[in-house]
Amino acid sequence: MHFDQACDKKIRHLSGGPMELQGHSDTGIVVDKRYLGHDTGTYHPESPQRLEAIYKMLETPEMRPAFTHIEPRIALVEEIEMIHRSSYIARVAATAGGKSTTLDPDTVVSSDSYEVALLAAGGLLSAVDAIMTGTIRNAFALIRPPGHHAESNRSAGFCIFNNVAVAAAYVRAIYGLTRILIIDWDVHHGNGTQYAFYENPEVLYFSTHQYPFYPGSGSINETGRGKGEGYTINVPLPRRQGDCEFLSIYKKILEPVAYAFNPQFIFISAGFDICAKDRLGGMMKVSPQGFADLTRVVLDIAQKCSGGRLAVTLEGGYNIEAMTQSIKTVLMEMNGCSHRETDLLDATAGKADPSLNVLIAKVINTIGPYWDVFHQ
Repeated sequence: MHFDQACDKKIRHLSGGPMELQGHSDTGIVVDKRYLGHDTGTYHPESPQRLEAIYKMLETPEMRPAFTHIEPRIALVEEIEMIHRSSYIARVAATAGGKSTTLDPDTVVSSDSYEVALLAAGGLLSAVDAIMTGTIRNAFALIRPPGHHAESNRSAGFCIFNNVAVAAAYVRAIYGLTRILIIDWDVHHGNGTQYAFYENPEVLYFSTHQYPFYPGSGSINETGRGKGEGYTINVPLPRRQGDCEFLSIYKKILEPVAYAFNPQFIFISAGFDICAKDRLGGMMKVSPQGFADLTRVVLDIAQKCSGGRLAVTLEGGYNIEAMTQSIKTVLMEMNGCSHRETDLLDATAGKADPSLNVLIAKVINTIGPYWDVFHQ
């Protein structure tokens, strides 16, 4: 089926009534045991056990009735082609049904990985559809493999297809939105997402990440190209940044830019490898409550700009206990079970290490020519 025909079919389906969803919460979750079928091997950090722990947490009496379950679908190849080259997709497809192999030194695939990767991208697309049709207000796609390192023609950093980039392209193509905000708080810079929209003024990419660190991109001076200049904002961080430091960045940089951009839809590439004690996280020290605070800042932006439309997708996170607890706090914030005032967040941000102000000033000085909000 041609992509235009698929789009027409999708629009007709969506206009015909609500999607099949379980539960009645305004916050949706994408969960599916098929995601466990992406077998990375016994010692690989991006293991099925990550989702197993999250799904077990979601089955507790406290969590089970609190969220609407969204059924994921397999993404169309034409949808993946909005970001990835057909030759690369064919290379991944050729691994289906075969033995375990590697796409790159970090990214392992098994016989089911191609289908699972399509399901990961499609799961986020299902979340987008549910949000855009008003069935739910926001959603968290608890999927794997992650995606933000995958570039148009290659895998990288455990990522096969760039789920959030595909979803951003999809919401523009299907729903005609022209202002998309992608926030990436993974400890690693989302090189694939940045490059996908580096020349595009309709997608604002904002990333906090450890630097220098894998994958080596994400310097302050990477701000976009051509018409997209100023629409990439990187905040490269030293090690050991915690709750107050991240929150200060979100309040002083992200918040004013986001309100000026006025996004119609917001995505979060949510990497939980900035948790304290994460084995791949470069010694960051964000607590579960810190993730809730960051989520509250983004939810406030969504409420004022995008009608509450927010889709979160899982990226990294390899301390399973800390990641699971942090995801729980994010979900509770998303569904309104936390009732903290924004001014309390401002007070917390004021406790950040004063040395961070030097970095914040450098970032603002770099992006200031593109955003008048810093000159008012």
